[in-house]
Amino acid sequence: MRILLLGGTAVLGYAIGVDALHRGHEVTCLARGSSTPPDGAAFVPAERDDENGMAAVASTEWDVVIDVSRQPGQVRRAVRDLRCLHWVFVSSGNVYADFSTIEQSEDSPLLALPDGEVMESMESYGAAKVACENVVRSGGSTATIVRSGLIGGPGDWSGRTGYWPWRFAHPTDTDVIVPDDLDFPCAIIDVRDLAAWVVTAAEVCLDGTFNATGLTVPLRDVFRVSARVAGREDLAIRPVAPTRLRELGVAGWMGPKSLPLWIDDPSWRGFATMDTTRARAAELTTRSLDETLFDTLNYENERDTPRQAGMTDDDERDIRRAIPT
Repeated sequence: MRILLLGGTAVLGYAIGVDALHRGHEVTCLARGSSTPPDGAAFVPAERDDENGMAAVASTEWDVVIDVSRQPGQVRRAVRDLRCLHWVFVSSGNVYADFSTIEQSEDSPLLALPDGEVMESMESYGAAKVACENVVRSGGSTATIVRSGLIGGPGDWSGRTGYWPWRFAHPTDTDVIVPDDLDFPCAIIDVRDLAAWVVTAAEVCLDGTFNATGLTVPLRDVFRVSARVAGREDLAIRPVAPTRLRELGVAGWMGPKSLPLWIDDPSWRGFATMDTTRARAAELTTRSLDETLFDTLNYENERDTPRQAGMTDDDERDIRRAIPT
C-alpha cells in the first residue's frame, strides 16, 4: 500500500510508520520536521496550519491516509485536498461527555462541537477531536475512527505509565507511597499494539468507530506488576487517603507531584477505561501489562528528558515524613 502518514515523527506516528514499513508498505511522512521519521520512510516537510499545507502531496492518489491531528482546521484541509481510498483517524476517548461509567461503548454521548477550528488549549482537546472525527467521516472515503485510550509503553514522554515501575525500581524507603483507592480502574494500550492495529485497519479498510485500549485492571494490579518487573516484590505499599494527599499538595493522573493513573473524583472514575469489544472483534490484540511495564521501565531508566508525572524522591520523602507509620 501507498500510505501517507500525517505526522510520523512523534511517538505514536513513528510507531505506526515503523510497523507499516516492516509489513512492506510504502510510507510517506508529512510533518514539520522537528523530529526524525522512521528509516525507510519518505519525508515531506510541511506546515499544516497553512491553507495550502497539503500541496506537496495533493497530486498523489494514496491508498490510505493516516492522521493523528487534534486540530479541526488541519484535518479539514487534509480531507479537502487529499485523494485516498481510505482514512484512518486516531481520535481519543476524551471525546466522551461523561466518564463516570466504566468501559463505556462507542455509542455513548459525545462532547459538544467546539466553536472554531483551532484547539487553543488542552481543555478543548476532547471537543476538538469530536470535530476532527466529523470532518473525516464527511470526506466520502471509508474511514476507521480509532478512539484511543491512554497510550503507554516505551517512549511515553509523560511518564504516566513509567512512573510506577520506575518508583518500585528506585524506592526511597522500604515502601512506596500510593493512593488508598486500590480498586481504581486502569487501562493502558501499548503504543506498539495501537500502531499495529492502526496499520491492520488500514490494510483491510476497516470502516467504523472503535474504542482501542488495554484491558481494565485495578490499580493494585499496576502496583503488583510494577514491583514484579522492577524485581522488588519485597517492597510494601503505603496507601494514603485522598484527603491527606490533597492537603499535602499531591495531584492525581499526571503533572508535577502527582500519583499517575488515579483520579480522586467519582465523576471521572471510568476515564481510563473503554469497552473494546468492537475493536477486538476486528483483530485488536494487546500485550500483557507485564511486558508493557517491563519495557517502559527500561525506557525510564535510559530517558534523558524530565518525567511529566509522578513524584521526585524529595516529594516522596516529604510525604513520608508528614505521614509517620
